[in-house]
Amino acid sequence: MNKLSVVIISKNEDINISECVKSAIFANEVLVVDSGSTDDTVMLAKKAGARVVSKKWLGYGAQKNLAINLAKNNWIFSLDADERIDKNLAFEIKLAIKKNQQSVYEVARKSLFVSRFMKYSGWRPDYTKRLFKKKSGKFQERLVHEHFVTNCEIGRLKGNLIHYSYRDIEMVLKKINAYSSYGANEYLGAGRRGSLFRAILHGLWAFFRTYIMRFGFLDGAEGFMLAFANAESSYYKYIKLYYLVNKHHLNAKKN
Repeated sequence: MNKLSVVIISKNEDINISECVKSAIFANEVLVVDSGSTDDTVMLAKKAGARVVSKKWLGYGAQKNLAINLAKNNWIFSLDADERIDKNLAFEIKLAIKKNQQSVYEVARKSLFVSRFMKYSGWRPDYTKRLFKKKSGKFQERLVHEHFVTNCEIGRLKGNLIHYSYRDIEMVLKKINAYSSYGANEYLGAGRRGSLFRAILHGLWAFFRTYIMRFGFLDGAEGFMLAFANAESSYYKYIKLYYLVNKHHLNAKKN
């Protein structure tokens, strides 16, 4: 009952997967659920010691819930491919499972933005629920920015989850495009509307919130860059939503 599965979802993560799996190898099982990688992700995951299962992509939340169900053990640690479990956190995870006093724990992430591990900007401390028993909750089935939802009391571990979220500017631009598209499609499904005014307003608010309210200016140049990236992501989400709504209405009229 007190055995641990670390579960990881992946697609084309050959830059990350080896170190990710190696950081989790203290667990009784490391499970990688891959959704059609065309690079060396699967081979590298197996070589590092993971059990690999191939499943079609369902969206971030649904894919993580699938991985939890496929895991062999009762205790789960959900780990993203661009994250690493540091040694202190690994020790705390094993101790928490041994004590078995709570069913859900959150951990702090230490996240990289291009060339700096951020201390402010809303990125630190960034507590996220990752260690839990199987039946204690589930991830929201969202396309992106999914969270673990539970009714259990939440404990807190002190070690760090190291997050290599944005390694370079190209990755920043790629994620702005991907996340703004995911967000626009989610908003479309929820019946929300976009416009140029809303895009500008939400973009300005995202910058102000990150740079001023969350003290991003204390993170130096990277703080400004992150605030600007958040503004861009929010702006493009609402612009894309505006055009998706218009396209949806045009298709409805044609039918």
